[in-house]
Amino acid sequence: MSNLAVVAYAADDLRVEDAGTPVPAADEAVVRIAYGGICGSDLHYLRHGAAGASILREPMILGHEVSGVVVVEAADGTGPAAGTPVAVHPLTPHGDGVTPWPADRPNLAPASSYLGSALHLPHTQGAFAQRVAIPGRMLHEVPASLDLRVAALAEPAAVAWHGLARAGDVRDRSVAVIGAGPIGQLVASVARRAGASVVTVTDLHEKPRRIAEARGIRSLDARDADAISALHADVVVESSGTEPGLSAAVSAAARGGTVVLLGLQRAGDVAVPMSTAITRELTLTGSFRFAAEFDDVIAALADGSLDVSGIVSEVRPAADALAAFALAADPASSCKVLLDFAAD
Repeated sequence: MSNLAVVAYAADDLRVEDAGTPVPAADEAVVRIAYGGICGSDLHYLRHGAAGASILREPMILGHEVSGVVVVEAADGTGPAAGTPVAVHPLTPHGDGVTPWPADRPNLAPASSYLGSALHLPHTQGAFAQRVAIPGRMLHEVPASLDLRVAALAEPAAVAWHGLARAGDVRDRSVAVIGAGPIGQLVASVARRAGASVVTVTDLHEKPRRIAEARGIRSLDARDADAISALHADVVVESSGTEPGLSAAVSAAARGGTVVLLGLQRAGDVAVPMSTAITRELTLTGSFRFAAEFDDVIAALADGSLDVSGIVSEVRPAADALAAFALAADPASSCKVLLDFAAD
């Protein structure tokens, strides 16, 4: 039986090929993957052969936003039983023996591995395959009532959840989100669930703004600098990962407000309007991945309190991964694109 997988070899070299039968270690279960969400890091590997400092040096199966069903449980008894629907928490925290990090924040461990990451060699293979061996500790049970397409959003939703939590309690506070791609849309959803008084997203493209409006979220054209500076938002989440987005985030923040730096900026120095941040006494806080929020996110997706309607814009068969990646790379045409690993 073939095991179709999506493998990155180098920049502009993405292949759909047979990964062979997974051979699990004692602490690994075999999961039949149902859906996988194409993430920005996956797109970076395709476009550039790297995602930040993680450079492709060998073929690597992509993917870390996945849901599926356990078909063979871990031999050592860890993790869910066969037949359990699951979402995957892709982090394995590791220290480097030198750099200190807070033990209660595993997302900050300096030498961690992540499914579908080329940071280490050998690379940490991802989960974009029909069947994958995954450590049982990464597998989180999802209720049978939760559609596995929605469960595939658990990982990016946890990123959004963690990012907004970095600003503290947002109940009855105004929230602006710079960049209305999948993460930005999810941040807006989390903010609404958390009781924000007003939620506004900005984006350069019409489609994500239309998606937000259809979800009952106010949107602004990112080129409308006057409208953005007039927001005076208590909390601003920068999710575009661009220098103009960072400047807009500072501009949109109210005096005494908080700006969460969620979008990953390029390496090296980045221009920031620091005089504005200083004179407004803004709090600038970083956000990276997520920690213990995963089960809370799954529960909120399952009970519907975290509304993610409209965020998945396309579901494509995994066999058509190249076309799906091209679609996901065009923010004017798509939001979150899922690969369907059960499709013929």
